[in-house]
Amino acid sequence: VQLQASGGGLVQPGGSLRLSCAASGRMFSLYPMAWFRQAPGKEREIVAGISWSGGYTYYANSVKGRFTISRDNAKSEMYLQMNSLRPEDTAVYYCAAETSRRYGEITIHDYEYDYWGQGTLVTVSS
Repeated sequence: VQLQASGGGLVQPGGSLRLSCAASGRMFSLYPMAWFRQAPGKEREIVAGISWSGGYTYYANSVKGRFTISRDNAKSEMYLQMNSLRPEDTAVYYCAAETSRRYGEITIHDYEYDYWGQGTLVTVSS
């Protein structure tokens, strides 16, 4: 699987952005995927995860009710709709796929994800 993240940019507090992750290669639709982020000076953390079918999702407490993860397996794409953005959401956002098990469950641990996109920078500032 090759992953390409896009959609980052500069947005004012309270604004919205939609990140996209385009996948190519292996059978994308068979594996759980996630969005992680890493802010300057901080460890990488999971933002949201989604099962292979899209039927199950996970959100970090810090983004619940503001962010929505989704995927379109027909297009081999995953998305992160980010609303009500805050300065503390500023980070490089990465998409990732966990391909060790087909139809596997969502995992929140970054070390279990074996394919990563290149990252896209989200800056929330006035």
